[in-house]
Amino acid sequence: MFRYCLIAVMGLFAASSAAAQDSALQKVALKSSADHQYQVLSPWAEADPLPLKGITPRIDTMAGKNIGLFANYKRAADPIIKALLAKLKAAYPDARFSLYKSGEWNVTEAETRNRDKFKKWVDGVDAAVLAVGD
Repeated sequence: MFRYCLIAVMGLFAASSAAAQDSALQKVALKSSADHQYQVLSPWAEADPLPLKGITPRIDTMAGKNIGLFANYKRAADPIIKALLAKLKAAYPDARFSLYKSGEWNVTEAETRNRDKFKKWVDGVDAAVLAVGD
């Protein structure tokens, strides 16, 4: 009988100890979460103050238009533009074509160093096709 009482007392002690431990853990968890504050940051930088603009609307047809063909500095860009020019002339005989060959590494450098020439070319075309010679 004594044995059964001892087992019952040990069971009660274990249950009360577990309940007290759960309560203590909840208090620690509540306290630690209340003590911490997090600052949420956006991954998007605020680097460009210019407002975004949509792309220029597409032209309805190339017939009768002045089409600009831009070749970047890479070796294959020029043959790509020449092949495209031959195809476009056959498809749109009344269209005019204007070529711009950039000797710079990127368009930004071409715009900066030859700004007037580049701006004049851009202003004179209805649409442009860019060939990247990769």
